[in-house]
Amino acid sequence: MAGEDDRAAAGAAAEEARPPKHKGKHKKDRPWDHEGIEHWKIEPFSKEDNPTGMLEESSFATLFPKYREKYLREVWPAVTRALKEVGVSCELNLVEGSMSVRTTRKTWDPYVIIKARDLIKLLARSVPAPQALKILQDEVQCDIIKIGGLLRNKEKFVKRRQRLIGPNGSTLKALELLTECYILVQGNTVAAMGPYKGLKTARRVVEDAILNVHPIYHIKTLMIKRELAKDPAMAGENWDRFLPKFKKKNVKRHKPSKVREKKAYTPFPPPQQPSKEDLAIESGEYFLSEQAKAALKRAEQAAQQAERTEAAKRRREAAFVAPKEPKPDKGDGAAAGRSKAETCDDARAAAARLKEKQQQRQLAEAASAAAAAAARDARGEGLAPFLSLEAGGAQQQQQQQLGAADEPKKKKRRQAAAGEG
Repeated sequence: MAGEDDRAAAGAAAEEARPPKHKGKHKKDRPWDHEGIEHWKIEPFSKEDNPTGMLEESSFATLFPKYREKYLREVWPAVTRALKEVGVSCELNLVEGSMSVRTTRKTWDPYVIIKARDLIKLLARSVPAPQALKILQDEVQCDIIKIGGLLRNKEKFVKRRQRLIGPNGSTLKALELLTECYILVQGNTVAAMGPYKGLKTARRVVEDAILNVHPIYHIKTLMIKRELAKDPAMAGENWDRFLPKFKKKNVKRHKPSKVREKKAYTPFPPPQQPSKEDLAIESGEYFLSEQAKAALKRAEQAAQQAERTEAAKRRREAAFVAPKEPKPDKGDGAAAGRSKAETCDDARAAAARLKEKQQQRQLAEAASAAAAAAARDARGEGLAPFLSLEAGGAQQQQQQQLGAADEPKKKKRRQAAAGEG
């Protein structure tokens, strides 16, 4: 018991002596690191820093497409002069379609061969030579962003790549101004040249654009950050409250009109469907002769034709069917009765007016006949018809003809008056 107590006491003492656990316990102070140091600053490297030169030769080579051959032959003298100033030799092989760079005894900068490798890589990716030669500067870096494998659908990929460029290249120009980088979209890759901070931002914007995040959101954020960076009072502040927060809008998926019912899983395959020969044997058609088959086919065609004819006849007759008249509502019974009574009164008034006009017309005819008779008597022609039998018969026959001609008109008038009454 005493031994166990001693071990427990020793363990407790060791726990007290052990330093407390904290995050970053393996992080040690660096003698060259201080509060005022700028980690993104690139220190200049001159020939005096490495007077002995390089001990080993390093080389890089890259292929270029056939359509770049003519342009590279034109600009290769300028590329050779620029690389000669930093002590790097270059070679253009038109037979193999490749470019290569290697260090020489005059090379004093150990990192310049990496810059030369990036130079030939940019030239192969359609970057203009004056722009590609800027990569030899210390403050300029390059990044090749591969976007071809981020999306499978080719049509969506082309649309989103065009969204990154924008109308007349306006979106790409805005990104270049905000990131201080040169950006070139070429095929399945995007080449960017500029400082480290700008390259980091450009890579994030390009990858998000292919993953369906519009570049305008990043452009708005970058513009706000640019304005905040101009104010020295905001250097130590948190900028999250000034940056826009865009909510993700979930678009509802289109629901199909017909939803298929999921069948229950079974390990057995579906039964084999009968073939045409099997169906013909079941119906008995397989054993018929050619003439009988032809007659059966004609009968089927005649039945189908008769059915189509009957359907066409029904469609034609449907055009002559009178439409159903709308039934009056129950609440409109009194109004309907009043309108019917008003209609009857109007008909009686019209009949009375017609009858009055007919009487006036008869009176006018009688008056005109009396005036004509008085005129004939005054001329001595009134008794001539009565003195001659032949003249009297002709006059009677003429009056009968006039009466017969007026009879249909009188009959029509009587019918009209009876209908209106």
